[in-house]
Amino acid sequence: MKVYYHLPGLFEFYDLYEIFLPLFYEHRDYFYDWCEIGSVYGAPSDCLWGSGRVGFGDADAKEVAALMREYSVSSRLTFSNSLLEKEHLSDRKCNRLCEMFEHNGKAENGIIIYSDMLLEHIKSRFPDFYFVSSTTKVLTDFDDLEKELSKDEYRYVVPDFRLNKAFEKLKELPEGKKKKIEFLMNECCEFNCTARKECYENVSRKSLGEDCEDHICVSKDKSGYRFSKAMENPAFIGTQDIVNTYRPMGFDQFKIEGRSLGSAVILEFLLYYMTKPEYRLKVREHIYLDSSLDLF
Repeated sequence: MKVYYHLPGLFEFYDLYEIFLPLFYEHRDYFYDWCEIGSVYGAPSDCLWGSGRVGFGDADAKEVAALMREYSVSSRLTFSNSLLEKEHLSDRKCNRLCEMFEHNGKAENGIIIYSDMLLEHIKSRFPDFYFVSSTTKVLTDFDDLEKELSKDEYRYVVPDFRLNKAFEKLKELPEGKKKKIEFLMNECCEFNCTARKECYENVSRKSLGEDCEDHICVSKDKSGYRFSKAMENPAFIGTQDIVNTYRPMGFDQFKIEGRSLGSAVILEFLLYYMTKPEYRLKVREHIYLDSSLDLF
């Protein structure tokens, strides 16, 4: 059974993926044969409908679309703003992105979404996208997760990372619902964080251009994202967890967090989750020695 990874930074890390994608598809022996790229997700930095993380993506959308089309990789536009009003639906740039990516090559493309109003707008104007229920909904109650999984409009649902290890309930889900769950694997946020929704809403306000103060993280650890710290999180999902636990239970969709982090950190994710240990140095050297990429 194949496992599908959903990679961050569709617009932020275009330069990295321009090097990594040909390496992945031309040297499949470097990478685990049980994993595939399910999609690359993200939104431009000035995207009104965007949210989740503060975006820094400034790659040209036409170049991004061309790269994804060349390798038949699904593009997911991250339109997870939770505070949209009807007036925002006419935003020209966001609608233009939908026009550009709806029929972009052989791969079916998707929308990561929060707002029901925006979902209906996109469905009516751009009916060939699939939809992903955003983790910004902070679905921490398993009953709420099951209700979301029952909605036909969503192909995938990303629960809050704190449900990652709810194995007793997860294993009882019917096969159809298991196939819809997409686990967020490498979250660094504290497991007991009480302000996750407020954090996401702050990003939504900034995406709308509101003049508001930055969200003050309630975590005691102010060191920012560290992959080593994420690995210590009780909800962390590693490669052995996927192979030995999740895949045998029937789960095959996994999301890698990483928007707003640097290319060097994203490369470490790609090495850890996708690359066979004996080839990690080869892949790292191939990426590092490409003079066109500024990893930091």
